[in-house]
Amino acid sequence: MSQRNSQRNLNARIRQRLGQPESGWRQHWYTIIFEADTRPGRLFDVVLLVAIVASVAVVMLDSIQAIHVRLGTLFTALEWLFTVLFTAEYIMRLSVVRRPLRYMFSFYGVIDFLSIIPTWASFFVPELAFLIDVRLLRLLRVFRILKLTVYFEEAEILMLALSNARRKIFVFLGTVLIITVILGTIMYVVEGPTHGFTSIPISMYWAIVTLSTTGFGDMVPKTPIGQFITSITILLGYGIIAFPTGIIGAELAASIIKRPLTTRSCENCLTEGHEPDASFCKHCGTGLPVYQVESPVGSRNGRSG
Repeated sequence: MSQRNSQRNLNARIRQRLGQPESGWRQHWYTIIFEADTRPGRLFDVVLLVAIVASVAVVMLDSIQAIHVRLGTLFTALEWLFTVLFTAEYIMRLSVVRRPLRYMFSFYGVIDFLSIIPTWASFFVPELAFLIDVRLLRLLRVFRILKLTVYFEEAEILMLALSNARRKIFVFLGTVLIITVILGTIMYVVEGPTHGFTSIPISMYWAIVTLSTTGFGDMVPKTPIGQFITSITILLGYGIIAFPTGIIGAELAASIIKRPLTTRSCENCLTEGHEPDASFCKHCGTGLPVYQVESPVGSRNGRSG
């Protein structure tokens, strides 16, 4: 008996050192809220998805004046219902994660906060009505719709591709900025204030519009040299447009091949998409809890990570 207790204590120390949470309500609710490989987890995601869509629909309908006059009171009650629901969900997420501040300042943590704070702010600070229409703050509730992306694998693949390509995109944007400055300076020298190119920043605006092949027509070169430069800029713009498409397309293809197999998450850094047989987080190295997945017949099986 003493040997079993010693072994149990040793296992507990190992779990603590590896960062694996002790079994309890926090671990149970973490699996439901942050993962979707069990029936309760999928049910939680579906209910939350429906609530997000319904809350955004309320915002859109409430913006129609004729409907607002008739159903404004109902929409207000629904808004408070959604706000209480999302606030409870936000508090639960902070309660079950090991590092609440890490989640609070993560992308979806900020979105959660922005989606609930306008209603509470208008309730606790009614003086805002004298400074600005509080209804404008309620428009921030549309941030809830950004949370929909976390429930679709295709959206996660796209976000992963954008994340992997961010450095290449930044380099591309820097190159475009340099070209814009050069073209704007040249057109300022060639056309001058007499033809509407009154400054280099204004000429850079022309360069951006021309490179993007938008062509508003509010600034038009008059000299032959300026028109020649404009023609070259338009052709250059068509070539530039293809670059980010190719960068993101290549990363998207690679992300599809390496797409995550599960919604298994790390409680320490909240990284998702670990393989079923992973023992440690691929981002921070923290030990992962036992992976729970539902079998085809509906029973829950545990597989060690």
